[in-house]
Amino acid sequence: MVVCEGWCWEDTTYKKLVPANTNFRHHANKIWDSEEVAAEKTWYGIEQEYTLLGASTKFTCHPLGWPSNGYPGPQGPYYCSAGGNTTYGRIIADMHYKACLFAGVKIAGTNAEVMPGQWEYQIGPCLGV
Repeated sequence: MVVCEGWCWEDTTYKKLVPANTNFRHHANKIWDSEEVAAEKTWYGIEQEYTLLGASTKFTCHPLGWPSNGYPGPQGPYYCSAGGNTTYGRIIADMHYKACLFAGVKIAGTNAEVMPGQWEYQIGPCLGV
């Protein structure tokens, strides 16, 4: 498991590493670590969404649960995956969930998403980043 931040080399007279424009974690830490916010004990949470892929040939893959030559039906039945005919990858998602808990990731909830093979975790709440 890897949590990382993006940094860029600033090739100016100072020649130093600076946070990348997309390094929101760095900027959020400045806010979370400020005296005012730290005193509030602010909660932080994110959603982690991902799609499981199944191999259709040696060189191609497609979302798990999708037909090999087309698209699945409308999204409605897949959300939260109620029923064996709409659940794709639950065993993998459950094992991933257990691995996250073992690693100390605080997970408040999980569910299948609107597309076959798509899953989500709600991470947190945690204090700060």
